[in-house]
Amino acid sequence: MRNLVRGFLSYFVFLKFKNIWNIKKYLVENNKESGLVASVYDYYIHKEGGYIGIRAKFGNTPYLPHGLAGIFISDMSEIGKNAVIFHHVTIGADRLADSNNQGNPKIGDNVYIGAGAKIIGNVKIGNNCRIGANAVVYQDMPDNSVAVASPTRIIQKDHELDNRFMVATKDGRLKVYEDGKFHMLEEK
Repeated sequence: MRNLVRGFLSYFVFLKFKNIWNIKKYLVENNKESGLVASVYDYYIHKEGGYIGIRAKFGNTPYLPHGLAGIFISDMSEIGKNAVIFHHVTIGADRLADSNNQGNPKIGDNVYIGAGAKIIGNVKIGNNCRIGANAVVYQDMPDNSVAVASPTRIIQKDHELDNRFMVATKDGRLKVYEDGKFHMLEEK
């Protein structure tokens, strides 16, 4: 019975807010961490197998190609515009008292984060960076760089990386994820 009531209430919260990002925005703007809407937020995030802290900041809605599957984003992390975040990514704080890297990640714009990647502690990820699958990033990355492997190697690029995420439509045209939503790619 409890799950039925929770599902019923969740339905009405989603009718009002339309999606999880609007719920999160409402909670942040109204400084709410408890109550019905916060409970629905927590329930949905956990049901989907992920966690996004209420105080995590985003430049705009990130694109999650595989949904929230295993994505963990700690409170007070900052993620810029047009982020693409694959499944099982951790963007986590370092809260160890004796750590030299205490704090939360700050991630720039147009960053592409591959499946299973981990970004831990007070690190700054520049704009237009790529973080490869299963890479572990615990040091700063300059703009236009790529992190690969474990232990992580950072490769500086001499040009701006284009990390826009593209998907094909049924008719074969391409849409690009930019400014928090998909747009048809203009043909050259």
